[in-house]
Amino acid sequence: MGLRGDLRDPTLPLMKLDPRQIALAAETLRNAQQAWALTGAGVSTPSGIPDFRGPGGLWELWDPEEVSSLPGFLRDPQQFYTFWLWRFEKMEEAQPNVVHHLLARLEEKGLLQGVITQNIDGLHHRAGSRRVLEVHGHVRSGSCLKCRGSFSPEWIKAEVRALGYARCPCGGLVKPDVVLFGEELALDFHQAHQAAEQADVLFVLGTSLEVWPVAGLVPLAAHHGAKIILANRDPTRYDAQAAVLLRGELVEVALALGQALGVNLGG
Repeated sequence: MGLRGDLRDPTLPLMKLDPRQIALAAETLRNAQQAWALTGAGVSTPSGIPDFRGPGGLWELWDPEEVSSLPGFLRDPQQFYTFWLWRFEKMEEAQPNVVHHLLARLEEKGLLQGVITQNIDGLHHRAGSRRVLEVHGHVRSGSCLKCRGSFSPEWIKAEVRALGYARCPCGGLVKPDVVLFGEELALDFHQAHQAAEQADVLFVLGTSLEVWPVAGLVPLAAHHGAKIILANRDPTRYDAQAAVLLRGELVEVALALGQALGVNLGG
């Protein structure tokens, strides 16, 4: 079965990437004993899910304090859901791209222990990754802030379309199980922290490394001796800590790295 959600035909010529850096990344992953991936929004943009901070990102159009914070949700749940219902639909339509598939294949081959992700879209799971630490939560369910009852996305969407927001039968507001500004990180973050301390390689992809405390996993891993492979379109504050720097579009990086590692990304 062919891959869906890719931006380009994998048979087309690659963009100019530094072949020495691709080879070094492949060698570093082959020699790793405890390699983890850390992914951000840039991994899912090739699947059609807009990012937040890049040019044309969502924060140029929306105020994150209003639509992505707990106080904003409590103050105006209808505006919150105006933003999030649209994102839910984009996530449902999206399909894993070659970056997701590369990481899943690397885990299958024993070259990765798993994926730590800031993304909430579930595309790593759908690509076949088995061990995924979702440090910012997910959209597979929602919870009542009053009684902690759990609700499906389908129930939430139906309530939002009828009322403009989702309210539990107990009277409490229902919020998607995503981590908003002003909330504690998901329980997976504790495992991610441990993974970063124990990793000998941290493969960072598609994140600006601007959101804390997740961004702190990079210097944490480096402090404990991990080699950092950093793949991103734009520079980050931690480029100087990278043993391998892969600058370019992630789809192109994934195709080149998959070829170097002998990983079939053709489905």
